[in-house]
Amino acid sequence: MQKKKLGNTNLEISPIVFGGNVFGWTLDEKESFKILDQLFEKGFTTIDTADSYSHWAPGNKGGESETIIGNWLKERGNREDLIIATKVGSNPGKEGRDVSRDYIIKAAEDSLQRLQTDHIDLYFTHWDNENTPVEETLRAYEQLIEQGKVRHIGASNLSPQRISTSLEKAGDSGLPKYEVLQPEYSLVEKAKFEEEYKPIAEKNELGVITYFSLASGFLTGKYRKKEDLQGAREEMVKKYFNEEGLGKLKVLDEISNNHGVSNAAVALRWLMQRPAVTAPIASATRESHLKAFEEAVNLQLSAEEMEKLSK
Repeated sequence: MQKKKLGNTNLEISPIVFGGNVFGWTLDEKESFKILDQLFEKGFTTIDTADSYSHWAPGNKGGESETIIGNWLKERGNREDLIIATKVGSNPGKEGRDVSRDYIIKAAEDSLQRLQTDHIDLYFTHWDNENTPVEETLRAYEQLIEQGKVRHIGASNLSPQRISTSLEKAGDSGLPKYEVLQPEYSLVEKAKFEEEYKPIAEKNELGVITYFSLASGFLTGKYRKKEDLQGAREEMVKKYFNEEGLGKLKVLDEISNNHGVSNAAVALRWLMQRPAVTAPIASATRESHLKAFEEAVNLQLSAEEMEKLSK
């Protein structure tokens, strides 16, 4: 499988990144190991997680996803064959978000312990606290990079202004620079990335790994009527039950039928062919879902199809 160079880093990532938020939530450890084995066998070797995953599940406190991944890496002995991305700053189970130096240093150590590894390939600021100077956050990353515990850093849910300020301060002070963005971006959530974040990414040659790439499952087509809206994703998906969202499903139906692939494959491929995007993040809970990953990798959308989807 052809890898993608991630921005100006030396990381070569899979064309689709696996979203580890399902580990310890909709998949227990045994089921997680099974999907990870299948993923690895198919050549997808980049996994995204966070120290807060999956704190929202009953009985969880955060860190469950990292723990499962770490147990799998240890049992399989394949750490050097994978790119592992995780995140800091959401302060799971506590009030507020924390990107202070001391918090990041401690959180990184905790993540390394759960992941059972000596380094994190890509470490994201997950959420921001604008009361903390960007220099303080970047100096924490500087220490971790100098110690060999983090290879590269990225930014997820930061405002465009804070990302720009961080990039400027890094350049002025010789501090580590955010090299990757992880924004929300999909066929039904386009404007914010395209208008506010894409110009920053292009100007600074940042890699872009998109989250909610399938709009919490809506773009798979599994939610067609309000009666389908049940379970953990209901609150995330119901906002797309409008003329625009349902119209997008009709376009996906048409194009996926023409190619003989799933709606998810077309939605992922649209992202993969966007010039500013390096790779989308997507999750799966069974091997049949991974078929959409393979379909997306092998699919090529025409300029006309790309335009039709983009409207």
